[in-house]
Order: sequence, then structure tokens, then C-alpha cells
Amino acid sequence: MTKDEAVKGDPSDHRLPLVIVGTGLAGYTVAREVRRQDKERPILMITQDGGESYSKPMLSNALAQRKGPASLANFDAKEMAAQLELTILSQCVVGRIHTSSKELEVQGKRISYSQLVLAVGADPKRPKIDGPAGGELLCINDLDDYARYRQKLESCRSVVILGAGLIGVEFANDLVAAKFEVSLVDPAPVPLSRLLHPDAGSEFANALSAEGINLQLGRSVRHVDYSKLGYSLTLDDGVTLYADLIVSAIGLAPRASLAKAAGLDTREGIVTDAYCRTSAPDIFAVGDCAEIHGKVQPYVLPLMHSARALAATLCGRPTPVEYPVMPVVVKTPAIPTIIAGTADASGRWSIEAIDTPNGKGLKALCTDLTNGQLKHFSLLGGAISEKTALLGTMSAQHVRT
Repeated sequence: MTKDEAVKGDPSDHRLPLVIVGTGLAGYTVAREVRRQDKERPILMITQDGGESYSKPMLSNALAQRKGPASLANFDAKEMAAQLELTILSQCVVGRIHTSSKELEVQGKRISYSQLVLAVGADPKRPKIDGPAGGELLCINDLDDYARYRQKLESCRSVVILGAGLIGVEFANDLVAAKFEVSLVDPAPVPLSRLLHPDAGSEFANALSAEGINLQLGRSVRHVDYSKLGYSLTLDDGVTLYADLIVSAIGLAPRASLAKAAGLDTREGIVTDAYCRTSAPDIFAVGDCAEIHGKVQPYVLPLMHSARALAATLCGRPTPVEYPVMPVVVKTPAIPTIIAGTADASGRWSIEAIDTPNGKGLKALCTDLTNGQLKHFSLLGGAISEKTALLGTMSAQHVRT
């Protein structure tokens, strides 16, 4: 299929292309799974970036692995198009979706689709901070952002990271391992506050501090100005930090504006049912932009499960998204951590420091108050050796329910 055929549709074939907007992990997984099940169907992918295939989670620990931006890309768009036998329009922005005529506006042209998959991802949240340099925060959300980040690091010695969530702590650990001076600022009292019990969060914080990361927890940045060598950041308690570079890692916001403008239901993300179907016929959403089962889950495992289920649905086998127990692995060599389930303050908590053949660790378990079932576990340090047994317990419960 040529680009002109992709845009106009082939009049001799009423099977218009499946169009996938986005070439991140979600988009490419859907395309790959559809192609495995249907060798003939025309597929068109549209992306606003270069269309490279790479592992986005690797951005937060590529420095320690001595991987540059070029080596992170496994394949470029041309190679992916050849592998999957489809057409990719790169550096193209979708301006509008016409749900009634089943068309997209792209670079002044109209593209017809048989089915449309929105895998447009999410944008980094940008904090509003007062001061002349309040807008000069670097967010790292894709390969181009990472290339700019690595270029800036060449003339840096000190970095302040805003946000001690999953991405923030991974970048901080990666930087301190590479001998940078690192400060980590977050209004929460412990790192990973949405994932860890406070006691486990304190243990995690101690390990980061021992590696040399300057933790400024329970604090926010109020003002950012220029200094002689970079930036000065004034925190809400009056403390001043100096840095050559400021990285913001305070979270992601699903890209829902295109869907909203087309009249699709949106809340935090693009609202779908269990089959990834949006409120418009033949339009689906998957990945970081999608709100499936009423929840946005910006992690690799739920993305992969939903993309595979969607591919089956697109190929005529309606398959609801069903999530198994999905652990989150935190890439922090200072204190390896694995988290699974939902941490619930109303549950019954058990926090235990343990000795294992792999060293000291901490195990935090949360069980349901009514039936005693395991709802959550956090394993830190040497305790990660218990992952398999605990996942087995939670998976057995999941099957029974």
C-alpha cells in the first residue's frame, strides 16, 4: 500500500485500512499482534515523531548502562514498516477525527479508516513554578527528549529532580551512579508514596540517601531563578538548592484532547469499555492515553495485556481486557524493589525486616480485613527473593475471584 492509497483508500478494495495513531509500545504491539493474525489486512500507522521502536522504560536507566539515544532505538520507522508489512507516516500530526465519515485530517489531507486505534500516549505534567527560570524544566518522555537530556548532561555536574515517584527515583539512581550530584524534591514524606507503605517508603529513602542522593521530601519548589552556574531553587521551607539542570518527573497526563475534540467520552483519559472501545463506533484506545476499567495504568504490563486483547478484538474475536497480577519492578540498584497489588490504608499491614541469602530486606504485606486475602506486597532489597511465592499466592486468589 502506497502513501497515496493510504490517504485516499483503494477503490478496488472496500477494506479500508486499520489506522493506528501512535508508534509507541502500545501502537506497535497492536500492529504486531494484528499482523500475526491477519497477514493481508492493510494497516496504516501515523506518528508525530520519527516512529523509532524502542523501550521507553529504558530511558530511566540507560545512563548507567552506557546506552546513548541512538543505541536505544532498535529499529527505525522504515525497518518497522518492512517487518510488519504496513505503512508508517512519520512526523505527521492528526488534526481532527471525523467520526461520522470515519476519516482523519492529516497534514491537510483526509484519510479513511475501517477501524481506528488511538495509542497516542501521555504528556508529562509540567509544574507551574514562579521565577524567571520557572519554565526551564526538562521533561523526559520520549527518545527526542532523552537526546536533549544527554546533551545537557555533558556540561552538567548537578541535577535537581522534581518528583519522587517511579520515574523520578529511577532517574535519580541512574544519575548518582554516574557520579552526578543529585537532589530529589517531592511534597510527599517518602518516595514512591502512592505505591509503598510509609514504613517501606522510609526504608527506600534511607537507601537512596546512603547512595548520596540529597532527599528533600515533604517540600515543594516555590521559586526558580538563574544563578551564575545554572539555577537556584527556593523550596517552601526556605532552603535553596543549586543545580546545572532541573528535571521534572511529576507524572503523566493522558493525551485525550484529540478524542475530546471529536466528541468521544473522556475523563482522566479516553474512556473505553473492557474491549478498549470508545464511545464512537470503530474507534478504540489503548496504552497511556486510555482509561480502561475506569483507570489509567501507565505501566508496561497492563499496556501489553490490553494491546493483545485489543488486537484479538480487531481481528474479529471480541476479547475483554483482563489483567493478571502485575508486579511493578523499580529499577533502583541502590535498593531493588518489587511492588504488586493495591496498597490500601484500610487493610491489615505487616512490615517485616528480614535476612536472606541475598542480603537484608524489608517485606510489607497488606491483607483484606474481611477475608484475609493478600492485596498488596512490597519487597525491598534481599526480600525480592520472595517475589515468586507471593505472586503465586495473589495469582491463585485472582483466579478464584
